[in-house]
Amino acid sequence: MSSVTTLPVVETFHSLQGEGHHSGRSAFFIRLGGCSVGCPWCDTKQSWPEGVHPHRSVDDLADAALTAATCGAGFTVITGGEPLHHDLGPLTTALRRTNRPLHLETSGVDPLSGQFDWITLSPKRHQPPRIDLLRCCHELKVVVHGPDDLAFAEEMASQADHQAKLLLQPGWDSDRGRELSVEHVRHQPSWRLSLQTHKWLGVR
Repeated sequence: MSSVTTLPVVETFHSLQGEGHHSGRSAFFIRLGGCSVGCPWCDTKQSWPEGVHPHRSVDDLADAALTAATCGAGFTVITGGEPLHHDLGPLTTALRRTNRPLHLETSGVDPLSGQFDWITLSPKRHQPPRIDLLRCCHELKVVVHGPDDLAFAEEMASQADHQAKLLLQPGWDSDRGRELSVEHVRHQPSWRLSLQTHKWLGVR
């Protein structure tokens, strides 16, 4: 058994996936603590310091995910923070008994650990992702605030798997990001627009 049997957990909750390719679907979220990427626009900055969050066992998290699955959660999302700061192997092993797909949301700065059915890579210009994460992600989701983000998005797409879903997501409250994203998607059919629908709806 791995020595990593507990993880720092910011929160767990059953809601709807608010953004990306699986937007609108029922999901159970496990938000892990700890992030060194430090995006200025991050809306979960409370997750950055790892040490302030209580540790929970992987079995406890799997029990919570199983309860959510019986209440309609179609898949489990491991997010953060930056979840790959931790060894996720024991957690994904424990979660397999829920018989639900496992999704990962990551910036891709750390090596992949654990077994996932869907990997959402949200790369950052100030800390670009590992090339192996780019090549194995199922979904590439780039946050857009300005023109440099569009150029970065195209650079990332050129290195990603050709079957990866390509999404541009305007920064929240960024009028410029919204304008640029809409125009780019309108003229580049390989891209889709991702919106943070949970914020518009006022749900978690």
